[in-house]
Amino acid sequence: MFAAYAARIDRDQPLNGLELGERPAPEARPGWVTVNVKAASLNHHDLWSLRGVGLDADKLPMILGCDAAGTDQDGNEVVLHSVIGQSGHGVGPDEPRSVLTELYQGTFAEQVSVPAWNVLRKPAELSFAEAACMPTAWLTAYRMLFTNAGVRPGDSVLVQGAGGGVATAAIVLGRAAGLRVYATSRDEAKRKRAVELGAIEAFPPGARLPHRVDAVIETVGAATWSHSVKCLRPGGTLVISGATSGDTPAQGELRRIFFLELKVVGSTMGTKDELEDLLAFCATTGVRPVIDEVLPLDRAREGFERLESGDLFGKIVLTV
Repeated sequence: MFAAYAARIDRDQPLNGLELGERPAPEARPGWVTVNVKAASLNHHDLWSLRGVGLDADKLPMILGCDAAGTDQDGNEVVLHSVIGQSGHGVGPDEPRSVLTELYQGTFAEQVSVPAWNVLRKPAELSFAEAACMPTAWLTAYRMLFTNAGVRPGDSVLVQGAGGGVATAAIVLGRAAGLRVYATSRDEAKRKRAVELGAIEAFPPGARLPHRVDAVIETVGAATWSHSVKCLRPGGTLVISGATSGDTPAQGELRRIFFLELKVVGSTMGTKDELEDLLAFCATTGVRPVIDEVLPLDRAREGFERLESGDLFGKIVLTV
């Protein structure tokens, strides 16, 4: 079957390790389901995999892709929860959790195999491309906002780095849930798009906000860390799920964190129950993911290049 896969690890030039071509189709195994992929979305996790983060060289070649929507062997329309081993289903209770492409072949292919427990019904209201955006970026944003930040309607939130998949999802979900959302971006056009999506205002990085916020959604890392801490009200919560600009900020802001009793919460992906809630939320409210571009799988390299450059707003989806 045709697939986009990691053939080599290159920490400095990750796209050097990306190959497109034929790979073996999934083999049947007890408790697992093979899904015919209709759409799959790109994430920064795919670039990190090509750099060898979370993917060891002895696992190569590895089909990339965490997210997918498609049909099962009975023709049912489904969405995949891409965290394997979280429950023990399909792999046994002692296996630690992993994300597709770390230990198991991913979704950038004609077919993918996952434990039956990881297969959810796709709401009819969502297209395959829309549903394929949910399991990583949108689920991450959902958990950051409603589980780990614990915000409620009327609360204020700062979303750093408007334009990325998680940040874009946080803006849309926050607005739909009645939050007062602010955003930042280096790019004026992205700031304008953020306001169109529902942010009250969008600012250049480091700008002073009209007031301190209840929570900050942080995926940028070192470049925005100090600003994120300074924007929080006393007792506020900073939720971090990524560090695309680096994971070692020049200023740790430790005095401010302990003096103002700020909370710093790490967040990774989300649970199957949260994904079900997210899908239902989108189906009933009309909220839809922001899709920057849809490409056929054989043009996956173009999508990876845009993801690496940061020249996108929302998600890039590959269709089979």
